[in-house]
Amino acid sequence: MTGLLLRLAGPMQSWGEHSAFGDRDTLSFPTRSGLVGMFAAAQGVGREDPLERYDGLRLTVRIDARGLHMTDFHTVGGGLPRERTVPTAEGKRRPEGATTIVTRRSYLADAVFTVAVTGPGAGEIGRALLSPHWQPYLGRRSFVPDPLLVLRTGVPDPEHELRTSVPLPHRRVPDGGTTVAVEMVSEQTPGGGGGTDTRTVLNDVPRSFASAHRRYASREVRVEEADLPAHLVATDRHDYRKRLFSYVEEHR
Repeated sequence: MTGLLLRLAGPMQSWGEHSAFGDRDTLSFPTRSGLVGMFAAAQGVGREDPLERYDGLRLTVRIDARGLHMTDFHTVGGGLPRERTVPTAEGKRRPEGATTIVTRRSYLADAVFTVAVTGPGAGEIGRALLSPHWQPYLGRRSFVPDPLLVLRTGVPDPEHELRTSVPLPHRRVPDGGTTVAVEMVSEQTPGGGGGTDTRTVLNDVPRSFASAHRRYASREVRVEEADLPAHLVATDRHDYRKRLFSYVEEHR
């Protein structure tokens, strides 16, 4: 069974896990629901269609650059006549002077993640992302991914590639050091490994994307600090881009 490697980078991205209308959060790494949504869009899977086809996928995220966590606000209903403003839960209209609703939305600026996708159907997902039915985006429709979204398909062991071969953006390497610490997020399996890491439960396994009936299940993930070879680290931004293109060309 083979897999694929994705690079998620762009000016902005957002990966909400418990967002409500007025407050749209983001985790510090991509969610399973966000990634499955990207795969489904690329393959032309409709919102009403079942999602069981993605249950067998295993996702491992390498946090290459955390980016900057930012929050801005949007307004709805301001400057409109009362009869055209957002209705209340009772179907009524808000009084004059209270028609404007403020919503806060969080996102990551200049973050970079590399994702290993392993499991049945990974090859078809990779081909779809190279020629998508609907445009992939990084958590929100306005957040367009940088070029080189798909780094490599048909990878025998994509998780091993994350740890040994895929270039890293510039970061500080200890003087004389041969390794560099990089955070990895993987899905915890029952009875899986020990060691020093952090476990957390996320409600981000999509069961339905239907607009009126969205449902999610929970999963456990493990966040670990892995020691990766220091030679993967680029010297600057230009060197990083050069290494990425060389890596893609080598395995095309």
